[in-house]
Amino acid sequence: MAELKGKVLAGKILVKPSEADATTASGIIIPETAKEKPQHGKVIMVGADKKDEPMEIKVGDQVLYGKFAGQELTIDEEDYLLISQSDVLFISK
Repeated sequence: MAELKGKVLAGKILVKPSEADATTASGIIIPETAKEKPQHGKVIMVGADKKDEPMEIKVGDQVLYGKFAGQELTIDEEDYLLISQSDVLFISK
């Protein structure tokens, strides 16, 4: 992954979603058409604090977010998700 140039606006984070599972726990292969979007990923960039909401998330944190949260982006042929801090459900450091 190349170094991203630019910045994220206040209250937002840029997340690299984890890869979707290719098999179930019992070993059944999941076809591409049946895979669900992952709802967790690694934080790549963090915006500044908002006036009424300090930023609690840091670069490198693993986060769990809502199913329909954020905006999907493709930067330098890599897929990312731009979401608000308020859409994050859980932070794993």
